[in-house]
Amino acid sequence: MSNRNNSIDGFVSRNRRSSVDGIGAAQNKPPQRRQSQAAPTVGVANTSERPRVGVNRREIDESLKEIDTPELDKKGRVRKNPHQKAKRRKIIKRCLIAILILVVLIGGYIGIKAFIASSKVFEGNLFDFAQKAPLRTDENGRSNILVIGTTEDSEGGMHPGGDLTDSIMVVSVNQKKNDAYMISMPRDMWVKLDQPCDVGYESKINAVFMCNSENGENEAAGIAALQSKVGEVFGLDLQYYVHVNSTVVKDAVDAVGGIELTIESDDPRGIYDPNFDWQCGHQCRMVDYANGETAQMDGAHALAFARARNAQGGYGLPNGNFDREKNQQKVIRALQEKAISAGTLTNIRKITELIDAFGNNLRTNFEVKEMRTLADLGQNIRGDKMQSISLTEEGNMVVTTGNYGGQSIVQPVDGLYSYSGIHSHINKQINSDAVTREGAEVAVLNGSGIIGAAQVEADKLESRGMTIGMIDNAPDGEYGSATVYQIGEGNPATKARLEKLYKVRVTPGDPPLLVSATTDFVVVVGTIANDTAAR
Repeated sequence: MSNRNNSIDGFVSRNRRSSVDGIGAAQNKPPQRRQSQAAPTVGVANTSERPRVGVNRREIDESLKEIDTPELDKKGRVRKNPHQKAKRRKIIKRCLIAILILVVLIGGYIGIKAFIASSKVFEGNLFDFAQKAPLRTDENGRSNILVIGTTEDSEGGMHPGGDLTDSIMVVSVNQKKNDAYMISMPRDMWVKLDQPCDVGYESKINAVFMCNSENGENEAAGIAALQSKVGEVFGLDLQYYVHVNSTVVKDAVDAVGGIELTIESDDPRGIYDPNFDWQCGHQCRMVDYANGETAQMDGAHALAFARARNAQGGYGLPNGNFDREKNQQKVIRALQEKAISAGTLTNIRKITELIDAFGNNLRTNFEVKEMRTLADLGQNIRGDKMQSISLTEEGNMVVTTGNYGGQSIVQPVDGLYSYSGIHSHINKQINSDAVTREGAEVAVLNGSGIIGAAQVEADKLESRGMTIGMIDNAPDGEYGSATVYQIGEGNPATKARLEKLYKVRVTPGDPPLLVSATTDFVVVVGTIANDTAAR
């Protein structure tokens, strides 16, 4: 019976004699190579050495050296190790995942904050936010928003008359044209009440909300009554409202890190109103700015500035509430610009504080599904795309001050309760183009010899938004297809429209016929009338 190899699972164990040999000469004795017996095997090459098991020190050093020293190719460039590339990709992937999780957590936090705030403010539910519903509009495609401010939250809720709407404004936006107009309603505008109140059958318009809301207890009724009355005065259909208190202005300005305003006053000293000095213990002035100064305002100072008017002992606001309304619009503009600036949108703390400010102190009938449309409008309507319409512009004043029943009031220039002039003024601004807003007067003269040609052309121009003055016959002469004269300067939009319409250059100077002193352009109809008659 042959001897069995001392092996386990096909591996031959080491000869243990080398581990127990004596120390000394035997240690220096060179190891003898064990010869394998001749055993021819088909298909397998013979080997003169027995397979070695384990790793020696030299091999470990060489492996470490390969790790520390990059492998070079024939041109001396570092050869890319596929194992190292895979390891780097894995590390980068893990880092990106970590960053993504952080962003999602932050975004989720802001989203949750926004939803909690929106649930207090907007009508609808969370799933509506996925929509982007257009805003409701009037027949002219505009969305008109009533914005009112009350002070029931000031002075610890003990402010007398806190439910009077001392700030009333309409913001009219066109979501297709991306434009907006702000119109401030004078709080002292005298109106008839639709139902009697403690103040009687007539009052200043700032009492309408208080009377109909039962001193703030019935918000919906108060808002509906005020929307109706403001719409009556301005000639607008109001689809939305936003109701804020004094806290939202202060907190919102603080949330964005303050605002910057340029002080503009007819008084060379600037603006000073002592009414709010009590807020700092009469040791400072809350509203005290030099004319032309670029003022940095925190929330408290911005609120005081927006409420300042011609107080006793102050200066710089000679027009009282009219000046205050202009300054309120300035604060809104500055807050909007700061809120959508890059510095605010990338600052998580500012965003959450702004959300809290609006969520806690603002009421509206906007719906959640309209929020994305509102956000887009806020981004797109900036700078000269948001304009102010003044009711007291010099030379174009449609309201004035007066006295009624011993009270100082504001009333239309056309007379008490006569709002048609206000309607026309506002409509001309928000529902027209630049030509209509210029209101240049155009005289049309018939130089064609065709009866009625001037009237036909005048009707065509009026349909394009132009204001027609006199219509008459021109002296005999050659006028080509048409000749256009401009008297004086200005009115660039009307000039460009006439040149494009008649394909001629406007001729400066006197026309061939004496016209009224208010005429800006004269159109003399020539052979163009023949073309019109032929059609």
